Amino acid sequence: MTTKHLISEIHKKQSFLCIGLDTDLEKIPPHLLEEEDPIFAFNKAIIDATHHLCVAYKPNTAFYEAYGIKGWKALGKTIAYLNENHPEIFTIADAKRGDIGNTSTRYAKAFFEEFGFDSITIAPYMGKDSVEPFLAFENKHTILLALTSNEGAFDFQTQKVDGVPLYEKVLQTSLTYKNADNLMYVVGATKASYLAEIRKIVPKSFLLVPGVGAQGGSLKEVCHFGMNQDIGLLVNSSRGIIYASKNRDFASQAALNAEALQRQMQEELKSMD
Repeated sequence: MTTKHLISEIHKKQSFLCIGLDTDLEKIPPHLLEEEDPIFAFNKAIIDATHHLCVAYKPNTAFYEAYGIKGWKALGKTIAYLNENHPEIFTIADAKRGDIGNTSTRYAKAFFEEFGFDSITIAPYMGKDSVEPFLAFENKHTILLALTSNEGAFDFQTQKVDGVPLYEKVLQTSLTYKNADNLMYVVGATKASYLAEIRKIVPKSFLLVPGVGAQGGSLKEVCHFGMNQDIGLLVNSSRGIIYASKNRDFASQAALNAEALQRQMQEELKSMD
């Protein structure tokens, strides 16, 4: 999927919401455990109830890997269902991969070709030859971890190298990679005040922003500091939407929470006009 298509969908739906499908069997409604594939049953219900309110879905692959082959199969069925029924929706494999050349190519083939994701999150610590294999795939996007929303982000990401914070070095260096136009970046909503500086380095890139909702990030602040002329934001909410209820009304309650965020986004988009 091209960014042009993604921007078009954002305007059409008046939303830049990404819903994280971090599906945990310990948290889904108990009645779904009777299903042959509880993970897929949960995901399908969430997708059916919320697809008109969001422009992206982001399964965190750890929640599927945790259940072995059954989990991988559920992930495959989820993405196949999205690609078949909602091809206009941007899909993100939140896999946080990062390894040297041949291994990165295999990871890319797995998620881009075998599963059919539009994008994947990548840890940039190993540098150019661990990132460029992902960038080589046409109309696929590589989402680099730049400044994350967790407490440990301060251990390395904000430390200065030659007077420049490491996350800024990551941003600057990534722009020199081959096919850098296919890059997006993860910037946590709890680090919203950093977005102004980040936008000076990557003014046109899309930013994937987790941390709004359960982690306490402010949508208004994210938009104020991070929005560009093409919107340039995918704001993710996971637990705050998908676990709105543990009862049989879980999907409709998820839709209500998604709609509340979408309406806030609509207001932010209006303020751009």
